[in-house]
Amino acid sequence: MAPSPNFGPRRAGALPSLIVLHYTAMASAGAARARLCDPQAEVSAHWLVDEAGRAEALVPEAMRAWHAGAGAWGPVTDVNSHSIGIELANPGDRPFPERQMAALEDLLRGIMARWAIPPERVIGHSDMAPGRKIDPGPRFDWRRLALQGLAVWPEAAPPERQQVEMRQAADAAAPLGQSLALLGYPPAEPEILLSAFRLRFRPGATGPETAEDRRIAACLAAAHPVASGRFAIDGTVPSA
Repeated sequence: MAPSPNFGPRRAGALPSLIVLHYTAMASAGAARARLCDPQAEVSAHWLVDEAGRAEALVPEAMRAWHAGAGAWGPVTDVNSHSIGIELANPGDRPFPERQMAALEDLLRGIMARWAIPPERVIGHSDMAPGRKIDPGPRFDWRRLALQGLAVWPEAAPPERQQVEMRQAADAAAPLGQSLALLGYPPAEPEILLSAFRLRFRPGATGPETAEDRRIAACLAAAHPVASGRFAIDGTVPSA
């Protein structure tokens, strides 16, 4: 039996096609586990990774955990039905320990292989819910994951895509919102989208939107458009 009772069936026959990373924003992994397994809390995740690198399954991956809440990624508006949620024990104000990151990497490799989820569909809670959520936050090392093919990063595009990116992103004046929509971000006010984009891809950047923001966003959107490849326009995976 799964430790958490907080789950149900995925709706409309959906299969996992996204992985959403969170931090727990709690003092300890034990406190987070208690909340994620409390039926009164009505929240859960498929996996909890503690500071020492122990990964615990709380909800079966085939089921719908309650981790994402309101938000969207591309055409997917019921993110819970289309995703696997991973909670990282971290109060939100400190780096993620090496053992925890190594365990996350092993966990991601397994999930991505089991469900054929590509790196561009490994996202943060802040990506799908800009303005509402900021986890896994500015201390999370997305570049580290991308260099192992477990996420995407502006400098980590496969060589065969680089020329395509450069051509399609040559106009650095392309609207940031347009590029972010192509990448998967849901609609939001421009300043909220800029903040969410920088939190993920330009941590530490401040001030008004720049040409560099637009260039990076255009490169990412050209390389990883959200409604492409094997994913249908509604975000589902077509049957074989």
